[in-house]
Parts: sequence; C-alpha cells; structure tokens
Amino acid sequence: MAAKVFESIGKFGPAFAVAGGVVNSALYNVAVIFDRFRGVQDIVVGEGTHFLIPWVQKPIIFDCHSPPRNVPVITGSKDLQNVNITLHIIFRPIVSQLPRIFSIGDDYDERVLTSTTTKVLKSVVASFDAGEVITQRELVSRQVNNDLTERAATFGLILDDVSLTHLTFGKEFTEAL
Repeated sequence: MAAKVFESIGKFGPAFAVAGGVVNSALYNVAVIFDRFRGVQDIVVGEGTHFLIPWVQKPIIFDCHSPPRNVPVITGSKDLQNVNITLHIIFRPIVSQLPRIFSIGDDYDERVLTSTTTKVLKSVVASFDAGEVITQRELVSRQVNNDLTERAATFGLILDDVSLTHLTFGKEFTEAL
C-alpha cells in the first residue's frame, strides 16, 4: 500500500514542483511593478501578497523602513573657519512616490541625501560665524532640519530625524579657543 502511494508521488512530483515554482514566481509583497511592455507602473502595490504575470511583470521591492545615515560635510562658516559636521539622518521613502524614486536608482538615498545634505549644510553654516555655530547650535540644527526636510520632500523622502552629531572646527580656530 505504501509503495503505491510513493510510486504515485514519484509520478506527479515533478509536475507539483513545476506548478509550485510557477505559483511562487507569480506572488510578491510590497513593490513597484515593472511591466516589460508598459515600463514602470505608476501604481504602488501595498502590503500583502499579490499576483503578477510571470515573465511579463517584475516586482521591484523597496524597503520602506527608516534606515539611519550619517553624512559628514566639511564647510566654511561666515568668518571663513573650516567646520566639520556630521549629520545623522533617519529617513524613509514616501510610498506613493516609489515609481519616481525608482527612476533615480537603487542607491537613491546615496544620491539624494549626500548632495542635498551638503548643499543645505553649506548654506546654513555659511550664514553663521564659527562662534555662533557653537552657541546657537539648536538654531543651526533647527534651520538645517527645516531646509533639509523641505528639499528631501521634493525627492519623495520623509525625514524622521535630523541631528548634528559631530561638530569640530579647523586647527587654527580650535587652538585659538
């Protein structure tokens, strides 16, 4: 009796394996869909398991969690002192903007955050003297946060936290203090 069961499983086993592979390739979770005929779809498919057409559609899965990122920048103050600042950023993509973010590339966070952080920090720090950067650190941090949040939103990113974590000055200014 058991031999007949295993024999029938042996006959249908490869068919079950192929059917399981096809079904598995047609399932995905949160993603942007790339269609080989129509390109990247404008609709972002939310959480849950969904079906797609195998070999025609391809899910591009994004991590929508909030990863931290440290961006070091060397800039100049209003009185031409070198300022070394490291900005700690926790961000996440706006889900409805994922198709546009996909057009930037897989390393969108590297491309967007590095350049915008550098520009914002240089513009904000250049409006303060080196002494003011120290004494008015909260104001500098708030202004960087506001400007960077506004710029990041144009690229489809939400900034959950922006903070100045490391602040040092050039050798001459440090020795003068």
